[in-house]
Amino acid sequence: MSTKFIETSEKLKAKLAEIAKKVESGGKLRVGFLEGSTETKGGEVVSIPMIAAIQEFGAPKVGIPPRPFFRNCIKENSDKWGDAVAKALIATGYDGQQALKIVGAGIQAQLKQSITDTNSPPLSPVTLMLRMMRSQGGPNFVVTGRTVAEARQRVENGETASGVSTKPLIDSGQMQQAVDFEVVGK
Repeated sequence: MSTKFIETSEKLKAKLAEIAKKVESGGKLRVGFLEGSTETKGGEVVSIPMIAAIQEFGAPKVGIPPRPFFRNCIKENSDKWGDAVAKALIATGYDGQQALKIVGAGIQAQLKQSITDTNSPPLSPVTLMLRMMRSQGGPNFVVTGRTVAEARQRVENGETASGVSTKPLIDSGQMQQAVDFEVVGK
């Protein structure tokens, strides 16, 4: 009887070693705004990871409040990611690379949804005026100190920016579309 237990135990150890080797080959999952992600504003190339960081943490010196979509995504979803990895490993026959790709796509969708769900703090009247000015000025409109001063003056004069989206974080949609993932290593 002990011989069968040892045989089963050896088979189990071998199978676990095989699974461990497959899982180990997965690498690392990166989700967010990857290097090289850019958009063009008024003929100028701008880093989307920089835009995302400014939106996430704010830029108090220029009046941009934090809108923590990334931290909120992590807070709301990270406790589910371990189970997602486990399920993806089982579904892929313990292929670490494929499992991480499945989980990466899921987290990517969650981060995009977090951007959609972020509605506060609301955009300032000056930001809304800048959106209206851009819609009138076309794709080459550039926000500068001069255009901000003009928008501020228009707001002070009682002009409103009707017809523009009041949705924070989603203006051109490029930041949200830039959310990506990659599996790196092994």
